[in-house]
Amino acid sequence: MSRSTPRRTVLAVAIGVVAATVSSSAHAAPRRGPQKPDGPAGPPPAAPETETETEGDAAAGAAIDYHGWTSYGDWRCGAAEGTRIEHGDRPGVVIDHPVGTALYPDPHTGTRATWEYATWTSPPRTLPVPADEAVISWNAHTPHGTWLQIELHGTYTDGTSTPWYVMGRWTAGDAAEDIRRTSVDDQRDGKSGISTDTFAMDAAAGGLRLASYELKITLYRRPGSKLTPTVWRLGAMASDLPARFTVPASTPLPGGARELKVPRYSQEIHKGQYPEYDNGGEAWCSPTSSQMIIEYWGRRATPADLSWVDPAYADPQVCHAARYTYDYQYQGCGNWPFNAAYAATYRGMQGVVTRLGSLNDAERLIGVGIPLITSQSFLATELDGAGYGTAGHLMTVVGFTADGDVIANDPASPTNAAVRRVYKRRQWENVWLRTRRYNASNKVVGNPGGVCYLYFPVEVTAEQRRVLRSFGIR
Repeated sequence: MSRSTPRRTVLAVAIGVVAATVSSSAHAAPRRGPQKPDGPAGPPPAAPETETETEGDAAAGAAIDYHGWTSYGDWRCGAAEGTRIEHGDRPGVVIDHPVGTALYPDPHTGTRATWEYATWTSPPRTLPVPADEAVISWNAHTPHGTWLQIELHGTYTDGTSTPWYVMGRWTAGDAAEDIRRTSVDDQRDGKSGISTDTFAMDAAAGGLRLASYELKITLYRRPGSKLTPTVWRLGAMASDLPARFTVPASTPLPGGARELKVPRYSQEIHKGQYPEYDNGGEAWCSPTSSQMIIEYWGRRATPADLSWVDPAYADPQVCHAARYTYDYQYQGCGNWPFNAAYAATYRGMQGVVTRLGSLNDAERLIGVGIPLITSQSFLATELDGAGYGTAGHLMTVVGFTADGDVIANDPASPTNAAVRRVYKRRQWENVWLRTRRYNASNKVVGNPGGVCYLYFPVEVTAEQRRVLRSFGIR
């Protein structure tokens, strides 16, 4: 969490030759401000007098499309160049034979290395509602000495096309033989751009939208190696939410009172720890929340995994999560897809970044035992009991009271014991679901608009599967 400059709102300089060397695109892009909050700015703000409320949460939900490729049949529909499908309970794409080599000068280590690669490209996905934003997420296994590049290519509603935008260069590890996981700045075409982990239409584009997209994964390994990454899930959330400062009040679902037993971890007890991973404290809301949900599902880092952490530090698993979600370009742990990908490095786990259209959607998830991690921005006066304001913060929703209020594990708490909070329903749904807000300087800025992470096992119950599929998640 950060309590100052919103993320994804300030233009920055390019990273130069790096994007041009490995990427298929090299364009200037919007980038975060100097601080590193974990919430998005959303679409560029319009003048306040033009803002309108939505006519209902159903309308917002209809403008959100998550689509993923996970099954053997899904992978067969794509275009493979040197890749093949690995069978089993969890089908995935792996390198069969390299189709070329590429030089990658890692901007974060200074290392220049040649890698061999193969690719898989999805079939085009025509959106049911053209979108102004999209976030890609993936689940993969990357042995040391392997990595992935994820790209998006789209068609606009005017019939023209985007460049191939790099949505991330990712590997689970950070050993000497690994690249450093990174987002890629300096990408835009005058109509849209990439801001850390989010595709967004430019304000100047007016009514222009993304009509369809295709995704490409490039799997890299050292020349001559027999190792390969394995990609189990690739998906995109595309949305076009209306500009709104408030959302309609929802009615609690009947029988919705439930609280899940999710571990409680404070990010604040880590303040000042590991400056190389953004210094702990308020910068670690995303990995702290991720670790809570991972452990809710019974997955834990091993003692060997945690052996690098100073034994004087409490909750070393939170330090571990920060290290392995850290984005070396963004210089923070709040890259949304990197957190989902980290969750999926645990045995039998999956992670997705999407949006929800209603607090009732969150109630349905809680009702079948699936907690969620939500992104929100607010002034201290807008969320009673928080005791702070934030330009972007992640916390977990773990339940609802009998009155429909939100029970949250808020990592922005001084101790683990203080993490459990109850927030007023009406306030919560507004600070989470709106797409515009006034900041402390009374300026109009963006707001997350229902962004959340969903982590869940490969093996889920029939009820859990039904609810996930209602959001397009298979």
